[in-house]
Amino acid sequence: MQEQKERILVVEDNKTLAKLIAKKLEHSLEMQVDVAYTLAETKLFFARYDYFLTILDVNLPDAPNGEVIDYALSKKKHVIVLSANIDKDFRAKMLKKNIIDYVNKSGKGDIDYIINAIERLRKNRKHKVLVVDDSLVFRKQMESMLKNLFFEVISVAHGEEAMGMLQAKPDISMVLTDYNMPVMNGLDLTIQIRQTYTKNELSILALSSNEDDEITALFLKHGANDYIKKPFSKEEFSVRVNNSIEALENIQEILNYANRDYLTGLYNRRYFFNTIPEYLENAKDSGEKYAIAMIDIDHFKKVNDTYGHDVGDKVIVVLADLLRSSTNVHDIVARFGGEEFCVVLKNINRYSAQEIFERIRIEVQNHTVEIDKETYVNFTISIGALIYNEEETLEENINEADMLLYNAKKEGRNRLVFQA
Repeated sequence: MQEQKERILVVEDNKTLAKLIAKKLEHSLEMQVDVAYTLAETKLFFARYDYFLTILDVNLPDAPNGEVIDYALSKKKHVIVLSANIDKDFRAKMLKKNIIDYVNKSGKGDIDYIINAIERLRKNRKHKVLVVDDSLVFRKQMESMLKNLFFEVISVAHGEEAMGMLQAKPDISMVLTDYNMPVMNGLDLTIQIRQTYTKNELSILALSSNEDDEITALFLKHGANDYIKKPFSKEEFSVRVNNSIEALENIQEILNYANRDYLTGLYNRRYFFNTIPEYLENAKDSGEKYAIAMIDIDHFKKVNDTYGHDVGDKVIVVLADLLRSSTNVHDIVARFGGEEFCVVLKNINRYSAQEIFERIRIEVQNHTVEIDKETYVNFTISIGALIYNEEETLEENINEADMLLYNAKKEGRNRLVFQA
């Protein structure tokens, strides 16, 4: 069954402009775009479809004073206003409503701006934002603005609650914190958060009505990504929040390119050797046991020679997916290069590790890779594995696992050799 595209409704009485906007949105966003020219048509569309977003003109033949905006908001729709009215007072009046943005009709650039805004809103759905403020009224105000930007929002009243929430939900992308709060103020919260999360992992926006410029400097010095003085406009708030999230995404994308294998998305050899020593040190202190394995695709050159390198790449990706799905989220799966992989199973004993690696070997053996409707490829892997020996270095343990892998190949391939 084909997945339904998300829908956008454009309401504009200028039919030529409406069709132009719809065509550009459909082409750029791959979304279904409907067009209405009146409030009456808008009501019919609302009755029939759910919309990701509505783009509304202010003046319509049957609704000349922005009635379509109030109607859409009453139906809990997300609204961007697109209007030719450039009067500042009117614009300010519109922005007091629960709309996402107010865009003037002045040319092609405005449609491009809306497209970029929609792309941003779609990405925002992947992010959790934590609001920290002792004022219930202000928390609700920020919750409303953030939800209108499609963020998932969690709110708490002070810093200690915030730290507890970050432990419970480590995938929070952004913290918005007030300065003056009981129990733990926003600056102390920022300092404490930065002991665990870097700027590359979590963005912090400080908000305060404090007029002391030193407070602003202290927040920025101690790890806040930005500082917003109260009171602020909805536009300033939206722009700063979106800019901070976009900067976080850009940094993480760069880090992802540096740390991930381009073909499989697994960690690369560089990341493995940069990261694993810290884990080993912590595991040594806690007495945790862990297993390490070297894995290699059998007769991989024959696959490339027979079917071509594109099929060889597909086999590597399939194996990467099987390794990822067969291990715990806290384990480390890395591609060292070519058809060679390294897996570290954390907090595990010998028997459980042996069982997991053997299960992976059997799963790969039974898996069929479809090349086209008439061509299927089967492949196998060899595995050399051991429980990490703390008396030896990381390199020595990997070399030992590599030797066990060599023995697995020597003994006929498609087998696991686990050090006794």
